[in-house]
Amino acid sequence: MNKVPTGRRGSWRRALATAATLGALASAIAIAALRSQRVDAQAAQPGPSAPAFEVASIKPNNSGDGRVMMSNQPGRYTASNVTLRLLIRNAYQLQDFQISGGPGWIASDHFDIVAKIDASVQDEIAAAGPRAPGQGPTTLQLMIRSLLAERFKLVVHTETKEQPIYALVLARSDGRLGPQLKKSETDCAAVMAAARGRGPGRGLPPGPPQPGDPIPCGFRIGMGNMAAGGAPLAQFANSLGMFTGRVVQDRTGLTGNYDFNLTWTPDQMPQRAPGAPADQPIRVNGFDIDPNGPSIFTALQEQLGLKLDSQRGPVEMLVIDRAEHPVEN
Repeated sequence: MNKVPTGRRGSWRRALATAATLGALASAIAIAALRSQRVDAQAAQPGPSAPAFEVASIKPNNSGDGRVMMSNQPGRYTASNVTLRLLIRNAYQLQDFQISGGPGWIASDHFDIVAKIDASVQDEIAAAGPRAPGQGPTTLQLMIRSLLAERFKLVVHTETKEQPIYALVLARSDGRLGPQLKKSETDCAAVMAAARGRGPGRGLPPGPPQPGDPIPCGFRIGMGNMAAGGAPLAQFANSLGMFTGRVVQDRTGLTGNYDFNLTWTPDQMPQRAPGAPADQPIRVNGFDIDPNGPSIFTALQEQLGLKLDSQRGPVEMLVIDRAEHPVEN
């Protein structure tokens, strides 16, 4: 089993919280520069013409509940028990290690947010799924940025720094893929159009897949498991950053969309129930985690035919210059 790099220990807690919160991909911000440099703050700070919510209610959450939720429903965006740091990660498509600065409370104080979405932009938000690097933020992410700037007085800028990264590459010289990675045959655009009632087979979309079920379109990220249907490997590479502690860039050369199912044993396992056998799997959110299974590095090679190559490269960082507690309403 591959040795786990220093600095990645304990990362499963952050990754699990992210997976439970977002229920989808948390992408790394697009990387364009080739050397360390300061980037114009306007690239990160929303302008006066940026899309915004009609109205938003923000209240502190002092429940101590570990559950976190974000959802976008017709006409409304809801976030429960979220920290400002998590909102920033979501709005700017970042991993936690790409954010620096700011007061300590941005990671410890929790809030409940309910925001109204104008009907004219709801269809645009519904049509926009997770985006690959370079495609820019979605309308909803721009609206969240405007909310953070207006209500939390958030001021940020970006800086690009040379840091260790991982490159996702093919593990075999003959280019053969692993048994759990296959070219997708599903037209996810048509599936989404039908789910929105705009194409053939319109109607209610099927319910969410259960743990272990294949995913026709979209991502499922959990502790020790990541599965997707009809997804580009650039999205997969970005999501790996939650578990490796580094930005991961797709350099496989594989184009198009893929189906995959990756299972590994996290660095640090959750505690067993009292009296539970030590050699039995630990069940978390419907998934059985083998305590003696492969690391994520080994699993990538054995199951997907891919590997992570340690390199150095430019990583775009978001620096927090100012943040204030919002006035409750």
